[in-house]
Amino acid sequence: MSRFTGSTWKQSRRLSYSVSETGKELNKRPYAPGQHGQRRKKVSEYGGQLQEKQRVRFTYGVNEKQFRKTFNEAKKMQGKQGENFLFLLESRLDNLVYRAGFARTRQQARQLVNHGHILLDGGKATIPSMRVKPGQVISIKEKSKDLVIIKESLEAVVSRQEYIAFNEDLVTATYTRLPERNEILPEIKENLIVELYNK
Repeated sequence: MSRFTGSTWKQSRRLSYSVSETGKELNKRPYAPGQHGQRRKKVSEYGGQLQEKQRVRFTYGVNEKQFRKTFNEAKKMQGKQGENFLFLLESRLDNLVYRAGFARTRQQARQLVNHGHILLDGGKATIPSMRVKPGQVISIKEKSKDLVIIKESLEAVVSRQEYIAFNEDLVTATYTRLPERNEILPEIKENLIVELYNK
């Protein structure tokens, strides 16, 4: 299954969850899109698990194969599988570029990485799914610092997550530590995803 390229606003409304984490999608029309969107359906146990999985998958913008692969990696780690799974997704390069404020959306962050504008520990990084380790530094290529989308994104930042240390002078972001569970996707019930995949 290829990566979703349609309207994220429609997807958010269908899932009753803001995949951009801003809440804007649900402010005006807090119901599913389409002619019958306002009819409330009772969701089955399986439907609830699938919906939770889709919420996380569309939030991080990964395809089904990548999602399952990451889930299997989390299974091999010590600790709670569901939490480890979210931590691995949060450690993706494209996600941290977005969290640092270099891009306004994860899609935009993925594009910046693909086009070679992002450096990891001073080296060129062009793979959005690359796993960033605590202590590594994300920065912008010198020639790319004047890009309008990067400047506008940085100006629009109100706050950053505590596990990202941002240096205003050097315009760099350091991934200081793994996030804590209450710092990412508080509305998500990751145990439902674990139940779905472990059936």
